[in-house]
Amino acid sequence: MAARPRPSSDEAREALRDAMARLAAGDQAALEEIYRATRVKLFGICLRILGDRKEAEDALQDVYVNLWQRADRYDPTRASPIAWLAAFARNRAIDRLRTGKVRGGAVPVEEAAPLADETPLADALLVDAEQAAQIHKCLGVLDARTQGHIRAAFFEGKTYAQLAEAADVPLGTMKSWIRRGLQRLRACLEASEAA
Repeated sequence: MAARPRPSSDEAREALRDAMARLAAGDQAALEEIYRATRVKLFGICLRILGDRKEAEDALQDVYVNLWQRADRYDPTRASPIAWLAAFARNRAIDRLRTGKVRGGAVPVEEAAPLADETPLADALLVDAEQAAQIHKCLGVLDARTQGHIRAAFFEGKTYAQLAEAADVPLGTMKSWIRRGLQRLRACLEASEAA
């Protein structure tokens, strides 16, 4: 018996976008589809932030309960479904950290946001080919240092702390460099959209 072929990333993204729309319209079955398609990735995000399997499971449950209530807030013109859900999961996990009730191995709250997401690379999942080309074009306008730091942080999953250590600069300096680079990148992207 032949294995069923896995859908391409475009097909998977489109199926997830469709399920999000159906969930926003009140289709309860869509929540199960979203859960099956995203639970491993979102659990990984929660686990890396919280450092405790039980806490991560509780956070993941919160994610889907809240998703059921807030699916209508998803805007497909602003983010891919997995990008939105990953941010949603990260925020729920960070909220749990801030309550101070998390046991053991959790990371400090200030380190939770920049944690690397091991699978798959951001540019493969989060943007369409046209958007990726525009982002890479705008990245090319930045100076080599800033471009390298932004690529390492967002496409290779490096934390700001790792980048600061490698560049032998204070963490605050690295954050400032990346923040200014992202502002220039955003201005380039907005100018491209307006053109």
